[in-house]
Amino acid sequence: MDRILRGIMRYRVLDRASMVKQFEQVKDNPVPKAIFYTCMDSRMIPTRFTETSVGDMFVVRNAGNLVPHSEHFVDEMTSCEPAGLELSCIINDIKHVIVCGHSDCKAMNLLYKLKSPEESNIEQRRISPLKSWLCTHGQTSLDKFLAANQDFSKPMLFTAETPQRKFVAYIDPENKFCIEDKLSQVNTLQQLQNIASYGMLKKRLERHDLHIHALWFDIYTGDIYYFSRRAKQFIIIDESSYDIILAEVRRYYS
Repeated sequence: MDRILRGIMRYRVLDRASMVKQFEQVKDNPVPKAIFYTCMDSRMIPTRFTETSVGDMFVVRNAGNLVPHSEHFVDEMTSCEPAGLELSCIINDIKHVIVCGHSDCKAMNLLYKLKSPEESNIEQRRISPLKSWLCTHGQTSLDKFLAANQDFSKPMLFTAETPQRKFVAYIDPENKFCIEDKLSQVNTLQQLQNIASYGMLKKRLERHDLHIHALWFDIYTGDIYYFSRRAKQFIIIDESSYDIILAEVRRYYS
């Protein structure tokens, strides 16, 4: 708390005045352009690595950047993640939903361990809210990952904006990342499928008026990857790929 309080005092001196001006500019008419789902990991600072500012996007964070499938909605009427979809996509009419996973994700590391029945049994889930959350909402990702049987040379198939609009993904084809990071990438793509399951988004998705994207952040290099449906894999966003990615976004999502 001492560090947080000192930070607030520094903010009052250095940043408060400029931030208040930004608040005033968007006070009556904020126009966010996206909703950004990412992990609650303390190393993830999405507004910093996207260089976004006040009023630019909604941000929803949880353990493992999970968006529960709509099949859970009846039982979880107060779930924050679909409420975020309604607030952003329905009430505020934003056009882009972004899911961002990351390397060395503690939630994904634990989800990988939950493949063991001893780690994921009902007794464990009763005493651990985190295990219960991951077992409930991460199981589809884990099942899809385990079905690959560690042979990631073969493509995985995901449902995109509509059941007829699917995409193929090759997970870490250069084999640069550890097994848990591969699971994190699978999980990130699975959330696109979960988001598309909500009936309230159906019409917008069908008329290509709402678009779903996947990013993945390597926290040890600072590199950010974009899932390219054209390349069928996560590709690093840098000077050599920027124009290619931008052209794909405009082609598929305009």
